[in-house]
Amino acid sequence: MLNLIISCALIFIVAVAMTMVGKGGGNFYVVILTITGLPMHQAATTGQFILFAASVAAMIVFQKNKAVSWPLAFLVGGLTAVAALGGGYFSHLFSGFSLKIIFAGMLVAAGAIMLMPVSKAKYPERAPRFGTLILNSGEERYVVNLWIVVPATLLTGFGAGMVGVSGGSFLVPLMVVACGVSMYKAVGTSSTLIAAIAFMGFAGHATQGDFNPLWALPLAVMTVLGGIIGGKFALNTKPKYLKQLFAYTNWLAAAFMLINAFFTRGGI
Repeated sequence: MLNLIISCALIFIVAVAMTMVGKGGGNFYVVILTITGLPMHQAATTGQFILFAASVAAMIVFQKNKAVSWPLAFLVGGLTAVAALGGGYFSHLFSGFSLKIIFAGMLVAAGAIMLMPVSKAKYPERAPRFGTLILNSGEERYVVNLWIVVPATLLTGFGAGMVGVSGGSFLVPLMVVACGVSMYKAVGTSSTLIAAIAFMGFAGHATQGDFNPLWALPLAVMTVLGGIIGGKFALNTKPKYLKQLFAYTNWLAAAFMLINAFFTRGGI
């Protein structure tokens, strides 16, 4: 019971902070859950479930403030959700130790991507070239490079579903760089994408019998509250100022996961 209470407190804080920058926080959720005693496969399943709850709460807040691009959400979200289902289902081909190592590698990569300088792409008014797609959201117009978006989203979705994270660390810069979306709208749209990815990843894991409702339900309540508060904070904060901080915390989480993996290897 004490471990569950500690997990609730830590995960609430993470939900607030990660929602502010369009990152689901699944990476930190899984780290917290494994450190507090859940087996890796149960931690990944629970992480996806509470991630879905927080993302839906944040999505409602962002949508009310017109910070979600639905055309882009359906395009990128459809690809990542299907890939996440496959990642969650095939996760049992890997041991808990292997998943932790893969997870740590994804955290390091996510931190590096968050530090990459990104700017809103500008395109002249002309017909789209082969392999590009024009999407309109309100008064904004996006030129999507499908050669980059399709493989990147499929890979992100599969990896996220497999280790129980959202992929938000990859999706925000992907939307800004490849789609020309503003950082503000990318954060809001990312919450929608994370919800879809998390649900499909959870479904894939749950079919293997790894769902633990005694932990998942109270943690979901805390992440919903965190998602609402974090979404409101994000509307008054420029996410770019937090990118360095979260990149470094990603690397810190990766270090903790590696330590946990090697210290518990004998029991997996």
